[in-house]
Amino acid sequence: MESKVPVSSYFGAMTFDQKAMRARLPKDEFKALQDTIRAGKKITGEIAGVVAHGMKEWAMEQGATHYTHWFQPMTGSTAEKHDAFLSIDRDGTPIERFSGEQLIQGEPDASSFPSGGMRTTFEARGYTAWDPSSPAFLMKGGTGLTLCIPTVFISYHGEALDSKTPLLRSMDAVSNSAIRLLNVLGTTGISRVKTFAGCEQEYFLIDKKFYSERPDLIMCGRTLLGALPPKGQQLEDHYFGSIPDRVLEFMQDVEHELYLLGIPAKTRHNEVAPHQFEIAPIFEEANIAVDHNLLVMEVMRKVADKKGFALLLTEKPFAGINGSGKHNNWSIGTDTGINLLDPGDTPTENINFLVFLVAVLKGVYKRADVLRMSIASTGNDHRLGANEAPPAVVTVFLGEQLETVLDAIESGKVDLKTEKQVLNLGLSQVPLLNKDYTDRNRTSPFAFTGNKFEFRAVGSSQAASVPNMVLNTLMAEALDELTDAIEAKIAAGKDRDSAVLETIREGITATKDIRYPGDNYSEALQQAAKERGLPNLKNTPQALRTLEKPDVRAMFVKYGVLTEQEIESRLNIRLERYVKGIDIEARTLQLMLKTLVIPDVSEYQGDIGSSFNNLLAAAEAIGLSDGAVASQANHLKNLAGNLSSLIDLTAELDECVEKIETIDSEFGKADFCADELLPLMNAVRAVADRLELMVDRSRWQLPTYSEMLFEH
Repeated sequence: MESKVPVSSYFGAMTFDQKAMRARLPKDEFKALQDTIRAGKKITGEIAGVVAHGMKEWAMEQGATHYTHWFQPMTGSTAEKHDAFLSIDRDGTPIERFSGEQLIQGEPDASSFPSGGMRTTFEARGYTAWDPSSPAFLMKGGTGLTLCIPTVFISYHGEALDSKTPLLRSMDAVSNSAIRLLNVLGTTGISRVKTFAGCEQEYFLIDKKFYSERPDLIMCGRTLLGALPPKGQQLEDHYFGSIPDRVLEFMQDVEHELYLLGIPAKTRHNEVAPHQFEIAPIFEEANIAVDHNLLVMEVMRKVADKKGFALLLTEKPFAGINGSGKHNNWSIGTDTGINLLDPGDTPTENINFLVFLVAVLKGVYKRADVLRMSIASTGNDHRLGANEAPPAVVTVFLGEQLETVLDAIESGKVDLKTEKQVLNLGLSQVPLLNKDYTDRNRTSPFAFTGNKFEFRAVGSSQAASVPNMVLNTLMAEALDELTDAIEAKIAAGKDRDSAVLETIREGITATKDIRYPGDNYSEALQQAAKERGLPNLKNTPQALRTLEKPDVRAMFVKYGVLTEQEIESRLNIRLERYVKGIDIEARTLQLMLKTLVIPDVSEYQGDIGSSFNNLLAAAEAIGLSDGAVASQANHLKNLAGNLSSLIDLTAELDECVEKIETIDSEFGKADFCADELLPLMNAVRAVADRLELMVDRSRWQLPTYSEMLFEH
């Protein structure tokens, strides 16, 4: 609902943020907590006890009766176990308690969460540990409120069982590497470098009544059958169009809930496809941005359900219609407020920008396959390269002006002593004019957009923790390589400015192949990728093989982001998830064919056959020509032929699904799903979709694309 008071007056009211802490914590403990969070250090038990008391009192004042450690297991979603504040004293007196120990650590059963082989089923102990950098919040549910405490999730032996722990580790790694480079560049006094993210969330809304009649949407989140309607998005009339009132009311209610949770939702609009929309936030630190995006998805689900909608977050819910992404806007900056990807308007800032820009290019060029792996999923395989999303090839778009700057530096036309030449190319005008100096390239998977990079290939349904963890790690590696190169040149006798400029030039030359200004949807990109040796990983099994490479594993281990065992576990989990996901889709398709489509078509065919027999009997009496009879006979033949093909393909599908279990290795199963099962499912769909357009609508039980996408 739209509030009649300014958003700023209630923003964050449901979070235990700095305002709430300052009001409920003693001054010294509040300052100590803030200093500890800023430094990224562990909270002492003494401070935790004071915070726990203040947090409990605040939560109970709002009406909360329970608390939970809110964490992110390797399911791609969130998890929570609720405990009551209520306790019973020794004399039987009821009392509300919440200790520092309960705040810092919880113990959910870890045996039922994915571990990828790190643990056996009977090893149940796992720990959740408070992440004080992400504010606790109150979540509405049922008829009450629950205090949710963001936490990491680790095993009894300390292995990361979640997505948050590696992200936090990667943030430490990139901070350490960035500070080291900044010191070499002469920028000192920096105690922390942070990465920031802003996740633009695309989604579809359809009426719940249609959703409830589609087994594929319920089980798989995407349609496995469905003929395209006469009108889709070809008129380009939906993008940024007037938002329907019912949808706008949904958006307003979502935003109200998000503002209470301290989530800075900024933009709402119609997306390209019919009944597709987007919500975009203001930038935040990467860890908090990921937490908040997970909450955005959860809040949207709850509000949609109340409004009679079904929220579709799957990347490609409708074949032939634009899919949904989660454009991950990523940047890096210091704790003193310097955005290291902002060109700035002074020579010193400009050199920092150029070095960090080259670091991004080096990282993406060297680890393009890892970046592609980070967003690989069943849903994204349907979306990537489907003429509305970045393809499976990772390239970087910088824009004409930046390309000119880098070319000038590489050719030797610019050096540090005449650095004004770089600024005169237009970079200095950015803060003055407050405008982007690069055009947009919506086909690029990784595009520079003024003072940040937009990683457009992230899937709409996935948690953004993994792509941001990978971005941070590859950046840490690239920053260290640049620092090593500069220090080696200085040690060899070069002055610092010359060493920096030479290193920048080398980086620009070495990464030219990753820069691609053209249409990433075109065949030209596919050819360019082949000529330049860029990885072109078409599906999830191909992308996941990246995690088997020794140098990739060594990178994660070196920077303390993932251990060998944790890497192996994530590979196993994602392979298993891929195979199980496609198996569920295939079995759902079997169900729909056998209980809905084939019976519907058979019944209609019977009616047409009876009608045709009646026609034959009366043809001579009514003077119907042989040609007219033949036309109707051909119509019946076409219907019967397609039905027969569908029955044969369904039998073939049955055999194919059962074959999965006979394959020994997980990669073998995944490859079979990608190369055999999915193409067969597509062939089944093609016949079923033809039949949908031949059958009387009153006989076709499944809601159609026309109904789902155009009836509000």
